[in-house]
Amino acid sequence: MSSLRLINTTTASSVSSVLLTDVFTTDFDIYKVVTSQQGFSGNTSIDGRYINSNGSVVNTSIYDLARLLLKANTSYYQERTTSNNDFRSFGEADNNGCGSVSYIFNPMDASRYTFFMNENSSHSNAYNMKGISVLKQQSAISGIQFFTDNGGTMTNFKVQVYGLRVDS
Repeated sequence: MSSLRLINTTTASSVSSVLLTDVFTTDFDIYKVVTSQQGFSGNTSIDGRYINSNGSVVNTSIYDLARLLLKANTSYYQERTTSNNDFRSFGEADNNGCGSVSYIFNPMDASRYTFFMNENSSHSNAYNMKGISVLKQQSAISGIQFFTDNGGTMTNFKVQVYGLRVDS
């Protein structure tokens, strides 16, 4: 069996939010999430929130995050935020789009925190980012919400979720 299994592919057009429910199961402890965004209305970031096993979006202030913002035309910038109501980010979108590769750890293990690690890049303005976050709640997480942070529109959004099996 392959160590990486495609679980879900979702595409959406002209939306400000995408919900992926029931993509995380107890079959895997690690998930790889790949996003691609072509075009955008609103020039802003695509952020995320988890969906718990009851189907509710977790939008309370229990996310901590740290990220390193890397631009080609200026020095880097570090951000650290506690008690945020989402985690950041799947890309700083502009009209030419963005892409990301992320890993989510222990989402369905209700006895552990859910951790997130990612890298992303915009396609035109050399705006890159590396980040980590943690959901400071021990609960079973079965899905994820992608949304624009200012209500802009994702023109052509694609997300692929893979289960990652690590052999010991």
